[in-house]
Amino acid sequence: MREDNEDTERNLIQQYARRAIERPESAYRVLLYVVTAFFLLASLFPFYWLFVIAVTPNRSIVDMGLLPKGFHPSVFVEVFETIPFHIYMLNSAIIATLTTIVVLFVGSIAGYVFGRYDFPGRTPLLLVVLVISYFPGVAFLIPIFQLFTANIEFLGVQSPMLYNTPWSIVMPLSALTMPLIIFLLSTFYAQIPDGLEDAARIEGSTRLGALVRIIIPLSAPGFATAGILSFIIVYNEFFFSYLMVSGTGDWSPILHGIFQFQGSQQVAYDLMAAASIIGVVPMAILVMVAQDYIVSGLTQGALKE
Repeated sequence: MREDNEDTERNLIQQYARRAIERPESAYRVLLYVVTAFFLLASLFPFYWLFVIAVTPNRSIVDMGLLPKGFHPSVFVEVFETIPFHIYMLNSAIIATLTTIVVLFVGSIAGYVFGRYDFPGRTPLLLVVLVISYFPGVAFLIPIFQLFTANIEFLGVQSPMLYNTPWSIVMPLSALTMPLIIFLLSTFYAQIPDGLEDAARIEGSTRLGALVRIIIPLSAPGFATAGILSFIIVYNEFFFSYLMVSGTGDWSPILHGIFQFQGSQQVAYDLMAAASIIGVVPMAILVMVAQDYIVSGLTQGALKE
């Protein structure tokens, strides 16, 4: 009986292999479905698990299965009733917006230089800029913390007290995000034909004016992608958002809002899970809107050319 089962399995495998050889497109389609299902499961299951914990009453979060033990949807309202969670979300959005503005302003100028100029040492210098992005943020923590807490003096000038302000997060994250944005923008700027910029220069425009009026509009997909990436990175950042503010000031980001539900005697896991889901919603909306914008921007760019 066992031998018959083994022969049957062997015949099925041989049939599948023969069919895959004769019709490779079907094998590719099955492989695509399997890979897509795996990535969807790996990316969406954490959000499902957060939802299960959120709608389960906190006293029932013991020996959890795949389904919630109870249903408590009012927890998403309770998050805002317990603490002013919208203020924490607004702080994160403001910090991410300030960082994006700084990164796009400096990154556009640097990307223009690297993408439109051919000067000695250009490639090695660009590689040095990219290497900076590979350094972990913890490597700069001690000097940055000393600098932002007014503990460094240089030539008789005391460093400013920036701890517990939005700039204590904006400045280090701008520096760490800048190399990626410079590389991305320089790649897009290099694809713009020189004749368009030369025509603007003939009309009396400066290089900065050509960058604003010609280069950036024609590189709108890359510019938008750089801004969106910068915003998402800063909004979701943990390390500096946790260490550069105390959590009790006026500029505490969303991370500290989630930690407000963690007490010394009890942890409100349902509220923490609900707050995490609420915090992700703006990023999900931004990604959906940004995808449509990037696709339309690529189409418009192709039509303009």
